[in-house]
Amino acid sequence: MEQTYLKNTPLQEALLAYLPVFDSQTTPAVEQVPVTQAAGRITAEAIYARLNVPHYLACAMDGIAVLASDTFGASDLDPVALADGQYVMVDTGDPLPDGCNAVVMVEELIRRDDHVLLSTPATPWQHIRQIGEDFSAGDMLLPSYSSLTPGALGMLVAGGVLTVPVLRRPTVTLIPTGDEIVAPESVLLPGQIAEFNSTLFGSLLTSWGAVVETTAIIPDRLDALQHAVQVAADRSDLVLVLAGSSAGRDDYTTQVISGLGDVFYHGLAIRPGKPAILGRIRSVPVIGLPGYPVSGLVVLEEIVAPLLRRMFRLDIPVRPTVTAHLSRRLLSSLKYQEYIRVRLSLVNGRYAAIPLERGAGLVSSFLKADGWLVVPQDCEGYEAGDTVEIQLLRPLGAIAGTLSVIGSHDPLLDECMDLLAREMDHTIQLKSSHAGSFGGLLALRRGEAHLAGIHLLDEASGDYNRAAVVKNFQPGEIILVEGVYRQQGLMVAAGNPLQLSGLADLARPGIRYVNRQKGAGTRLLLDYQLRQLGLAPDQIDGYTREELTHTAVAAQIKGGSADAGLGILAAARIFGLAFIPVAEERYDFLVLASAYETPAVQRFLSILRSAAFRDRLERLGGYRIDQIGRVLIHA
Repeated sequence: MEQTYLKNTPLQEALLAYLPVFDSQTTPAVEQVPVTQAAGRITAEAIYARLNVPHYLACAMDGIAVLASDTFGASDLDPVALADGQYVMVDTGDPLPDGCNAVVMVEELIRRDDHVLLSTPATPWQHIRQIGEDFSAGDMLLPSYSSLTPGALGMLVAGGVLTVPVLRRPTVTLIPTGDEIVAPESVLLPGQIAEFNSTLFGSLLTSWGAVVETTAIIPDRLDALQHAVQVAADRSDLVLVLAGSSAGRDDYTTQVISGLGDVFYHGLAIRPGKPAILGRIRSVPVIGLPGYPVSGLVVLEEIVAPLLRRMFRLDIPVRPTVTAHLSRRLLSSLKYQEYIRVRLSLVNGRYAAIPLERGAGLVSSFLKADGWLVVPQDCEGYEAGDTVEIQLLRPLGAIAGTLSVIGSHDPLLDECMDLLAREMDHTIQLKSSHAGSFGGLLALRRGEAHLAGIHLLDEASGDYNRAAVVKNFQPGEIILVEGVYRQQGLMVAAGNPLQLSGLADLARPGIRYVNRQKGAGTRLLLDYQLRQLGLAPDQIDGYTREELTHTAVAAQIKGGSADAGLGILAAARIFGLAFIPVAEERYDFLVLASAYETPAVQRFLSILRSAAFRDRLERLGGYRIDQIGRVLIHA
């Protein structure tokens, strides 16, 4: 096929032209549903009450119903006595008895054997709910296109409305495409990718109120894609083609849409999400989503959500924002409006925004993200410390209750996170970012985290972490808490087929090493050990190849792209690798002094000391506990 080259249309320009195309082409269908099944639906027309609420004169308090004139003149000095027959005992909600026009609360009564005394006169109609006090028959309860919330549903039932006209939910068809895409249950071969985008995108669309259908995976053939799109457009309100929207040789989506209808835009000035296609077949919008998951999510949020709001009146909330201080400098191209995923930490009363990896294929970063930082197309970026607006992906209350941990990677943090999640009190969560020991130390200095895991060896003393704390913090800023002792060693393929015996063997010809990033404690340990052996980094093939976690290093060895990497025993066990011990080190926790007494930090420390945590470390392997949770130093 002839190549289709992408353009670079600004997002707002594309939306202003594309969305109105469908204004006069689709009138959402209406259906009647029982109120009990209408939660979350959208009213198709105004709804009016059929009953008065309340529909009778109702007593609003427990007490006695009286004729108000019988109580006139009552005072503390001269109370009025009411005999049997002059009052009726009532409860809240009872109909007002005949001959009565007021209710006196039971707390105001002075009881005697055969009468009651009142020291305050009643006024006519006090503590009585009038007919139609809440609303009357014929009053409009909800206007058209209202979301049916639990409160709205209760009001409808109270008003005698038992069925309600609602807009039919829009049907969205997802068409996954690509020769490399296979069903999730398949055994994956090199070059194959499990088809998970339809699950990711479909669940988001369902949460917005759409009915989602997913076709079988369509191979990269023009005729197959053309048939699938045509069938979907015949029976759907919206068609989303997953992948096939770039300019590669097998990307047929633009050709298919233009052959069956119209392509308005191919290529938007957003990153990620640039290859999006905005088209139409008859009155049905057909959109090509980029294959990378985060790119697709951006297009869903910025294009599909406004379209569903406009065409089908779906109550998709606009994401709230919060002001935060950027943790580091960010550069952005003037060619695009860029969406940066960020973690948010509430530290010392202000939010810090920590940018995550930008890769469009990193779906895990979307799960870890608390929000988006949207960098406008005409902005070159921001400096560290700048105040920025973050669009929230998680509720602000949940973010405020999150214990932020940045520093050296260790699976024990995941175990702590799970143990916190299993507690009855769900107000405290833990989120960790892997930035290496020095990265964690710097994050605490900048006020971006509450806690950091570190293992920084001081070569002069042979001790861990103390020297780094004293060097980098002022008195009263930080508390060093003892963590665990753990085994560091060479992780190698199962059975150790290359017969490696220690770090000296890394200099052997043909041995491919995979390293940790600069600033990681494991990297520092390796450098120290190499100097002891008289080896230089350039003698090791792969010294500059970096991974951010112990498990990522282990995954490279398991996958066969590396022969060895320094890491902890727990990571080697996870991947079934052989392990050659090198050193025992101490992995401790730095805590901001201002956060130490907070409930979140104290719960974290209590979990560290718990028997359940010890059991999990035993299963992971390679850990030793001495006096975990003990304060080692105030800096």
